Amino acid sequence: MLRTRTLHVVAALVAGLLALSLAGCGEDAADSEGFTVGLLLPNRVTPRWELSDKPLIEKRLKELCDDCTMMYANAENDASRQREQMTSMITNGAEILILDPADSKALRSSIQEARRSGVPVIAYDRLAEGAISGFVSFDGAKVGKLQGEALLKAMADRGEGSTVVMMNGDPSSANAAWFRKGAMSVLQGRADIARSYETIGWSPENAHANMSAAISALGADRISGVLAANDAIAAGVISAFKKAGVEEIPPVTGQDADLEAVRRIVQGEQYMTVYKPFEKEAAAAAAMAVALGRGEDARDVSTTATDSPTHKDIPSILLTPTPVTAGEIESTVVNAGVFTVDQICTPRLRADCAAIGLTG
Repeated sequence: MLRTRTLHVVAALVAGLLALSLAGCGEDAADSEGFTVGLLLPNRVTPRWELSDKPLIEKRLKELCDDCTMMYANAENDASRQREQMTSMITNGAEILILDPADSKALRSSIQEARRSGVPVIAYDRLAEGAISGFVSFDGAKVGKLQGEALLKAMADRGEGSTVVMMNGDPSSANAAWFRKGAMSVLQGRADIARSYETIGWSPENAHANMSAAISALGADRISGVLAANDAIAAGVISAFKKAGVEEIPPVTGQDADLEAVRRIVQGEQYMTVYKPFEKEAAAAAAMAVALGRGEDARDVSTTATDSPTHKDIPSILLTPTPVTAGEIESTVVNAGVFTVDQICTPRLRADCAAIGLTG
């Protein structure tokens, strides 16, 4: 289980840290010798990795260190492949690794090998076991709590019971348990958890199969809401209800504010998602990588500390997520420049967008 310990630094420091002290790194970039950062992401199933995180980290890294270069690899949900990718990057000169582990436990030996080679590893978005030098993510317990609170509200508004199906993430990811713990902190005693599933690979196909099993076992009319850990899982959940001929889908949560998820919220198929400003997460990871690459301590740019199953007091930056329902799309992802109204409101969705006041 994850345990975070807040240090004597106010939460507001994060924004200033990324905007000010990191700008200082950028000012020194031209005078500093560059180095190579390896970025390892876990899969292609979740759209954010390729569409947001990779380009944002690369962009911010170049802003902070114009002589730095970046290697990139995607594990495609294969921990063995990711181990090989880590070894290859180190062999080819990577001096810092930013790792989003395909399996939080399975990469432990590779992280130890990186440490022996003098290559610091920053765990990105998902905590990894082993001797990591830093951790950058969003507060997973808060993510789950926001999902649970939204689901309780949606079920209460519908007035059709409190029977919940838990569609958790992949158990190989430390985040899955973190999200679930946060959700259960508000659902426990206030909802009837009728079924709980783990979604291997965070894949919509596995989520569809699990949800179909729940519908078969419980009956669609007995399911009051679904706690789906992220938007890919939500997509599989919703497709299972549609295949079962359910016209009024119960409230379904999500996470990551994927474009298709935002469109599903506009349509009324998905109740909510959790928006995590990926630009801030990418900036924090790039800042920590640059600090470590220049021989500085990760604690110089961290704002809290996290305990993993193997190590304590890991220097960390944990950012704050934001819930998004239909009425909050404009004030969150649109105003932040993540998506435009035109991107969300395709011709097919214009009437739905107008109905919720999303007209640009």
